[in-house]
Amino acid sequence: MHAYNLFRRRDERGLICAVPEDCTVPGFIAGETWDFDRKLAEPAAAPIGFNPSAATNGVRFNGFYLFQSFSK
Repeated sequence: MHAYNLFRRRDERGLICAVPEDCTVPGFIAGETWDFDRKLAEPAAAPIGFNPSAATNGVRFNGFYLFQSFSK
C-alpha cells in the first residue's frame, strides 16, 4: 500500500480525501475547508471506510481518493 496524507473536511468530519504522499495535493484542499488529519502508512491504521483497491483506482484516475469514514 502507498502512504497517503489524509485530509478531513471541516464541516463534514466523515468526508476524507486521501492523497498519495508523493503526489501533489489537489487545489480544492487548499484554504480553510479541509484540515490535514494524518499520514496513513499501514493498512491496519486506516479509518473505517478506506478501501485500498478503490484508493488505487481513484488515484489512478483523479490523483486522490475521496471516501466516507464511519465511526464505530
